[in-house]
Amino acid sequence: GNAFLHNMVRIIVGTLVEVGRGHRPASWVEEALSAHDRRAAGPTAPAQGLTFADVAYKPGALALWR
Repeated sequence: GNAFLHNMVRIIVGTLVEVGRGHRPASWVEEALSAHDRRAAGPTAPAQGLTFADVAYKPGALALWR
């Protein structure tokens, strides 16, 4: 589980960086997600510098998980 999530976040970041740098249009993100193919997304971002800072949930949002 941890490796999957770790790489998933890095792939999402790499994909968004491509858009942020103007290398791809914003619509490309939806296309990449809809493709269900790793090769459709951007490069995997390096792990250095990626830090999980915070998460916030609406009250009761986690009730299903208890």
